[in-house]
Amino acid sequence: MDGDRDAARLWRVYKTIRELVRDRGYEVPQSEIDMSLDEFKSQYVGAGVVNRAGMTYVSHLSGRPTEQLLVFFTEEDSVGIKPIKKIAERMVTNSIFKAIVVYMNKMTPSAKKVVTEMAPKYILELFTEAELLVNITQHILVPKHEVLSDTEKKTLLER
Repeated sequence: MDGDRDAARLWRVYKTIRELVRDRGYEVPQSEIDMSLDEFKSQYVGAGVVNRAGMTYVSHLSGRPTEQLLVFFTEEDSVGIKPIKKIAERMVTNSIFKAIVVYMNKMTPSAKKVVTEMAPKYILELFTEAELLVNITQHILVPKHEVLSDTEKKTLLER
């Protein structure tokens, strides 16, 4: 894939993942969500190649700085056990218990098994870049998602 096209694609992924993290209640500066393609290229693209490792970041829950979320972009086309262990080590070192892993195309079954075995202490959510090209929650036909109160939940389940 050529550099400009890859950069534009990852810029869209970058924006979507930050919106997703913000919608979950984590701190994300509005300037990062509003970043233009040119700003993205100047910050993350060098010699026509996007620096996915540089896109990795940690965010904390609003009002609770000890509850952190690691957003990790893998550099491998097919993710195996090694990158997952690298993520796990970083989580353990920094006392982070939740992570989102954004990978290019494939994840091996053995890597998925390692992710499953890490639960429930460490929660890793897996997304391909293709899944994050568009923020589906902003689609006109998708209603706003809201957490139900216990009363609303009980009423819904009684129907």
